[in-house]
Amino acid sequence: MGHIAAALDALIAWSARIGADPLLVQGGGGNTSVKQDGTLWVKASGTWLAQARERDIFVPLPLDEARAALGHADGEARLARLGDAQALRPSIETSLHALLPHPVVAHVHSVNTIAWAVRADARTRLDALLKDLNWAWVPYRRPGYPLTQAVREALNARAADVLVLANHGLVVGAGDCAAADALLSEVERRLALPERSTRSADPARLRAVNDLNWEEPQDPRVHALGTDAAALAIARDGALYPDHAVFLGAHAAVLEGADALSDAVARCTAAGGVAPAFALLPGAGVLVAPGLSAGAQAMLLCLALVALRLRGDAPLVYLGDEDVAALVDWEAEAYRRALARPAH
Repeated sequence: MGHIAAALDALIAWSARIGADPLLVQGGGGNTSVKQDGTLWVKASGTWLAQARERDIFVPLPLDEARAALGHADGEARLARLGDAQALRPSIETSLHALLPHPVVAHVHSVNTIAWAVRADARTRLDALLKDLNWAWVPYRRPGYPLTQAVREALNARAADVLVLANHGLVVGAGDCAAADALLSEVERRLALPERSTRSADPARLRAVNDLNWEEPQDPRVHALGTDAAALAIARDGALYPDHAVFLGAHAAVLEGADALSDAVARCTAAGGVAPAFALLPGAGVLVAPGLSAGAQAMLLCLALVALRLRGDAPLVYLGDEDVAALVDWEAEAYRRALARPAH
């Protein structure tokens, strides 16, 4: 049992470290796993990698049974049943971790990778940046089983240790945590993009329009979504990746002309049928709905960090309405959102 404990201890330490880096993982996003002696230890859905040292966030599943489930059309449901005896649900990406042959796998929402993966020319640009790494491009599919099927198709074409997921993130696999960390660091080095500097928020203007008593974001860097013209255009045009849609919705409220906040919120709600999580005041900053969860706040920071790495000179690919609906209406994501809400 000693080597099982050692492998899990290494995963816990590494997960906590990468989970604390907002350029790699935000809130409850991202997941890691280790395969040891027939058991797949995978992060539980909705838990935070950053808290891996303080909380039990890994769920053990029988690896052979998890892999056997992948051979069935209802593989996602079969995997869910494997986790029924656990206090926490296995990650929604458990099928992906089971499919990959590597002993250690990490799926992260790397800000740098996302900033490439949302571009219309992503695959061509990544071919040049990652050309001598063993990598593969995976077209966008809904997280969970559909994504795993897309990964299976990509791996049938070529084996890979690095997967770039269109409009989603990055997956690395290796023999142990040290090797996986080295590979992750190398991909990050190659894909690193400069972050634009931007103006500070204008608190007086934000107060003047705030007739709903909304709040300022927890991290002041989020204000760049209002003060930076390119970031504003990116944020107002829709959802770029799954956690954007799940935690923030498809659209922000955008104040125009002499709008008060209530005008923009009402307009956004009428157009989309859902109240927005945040509002953009061009040139001044961002306001967020009262009580916005820590997870959603982390996703707002992620959006700002991604947008500040995009210059607005390349066409972007947004998630379609059907993609967003599939995410927002998915029971597994509703469960994850519920875990992110503060207790009352």
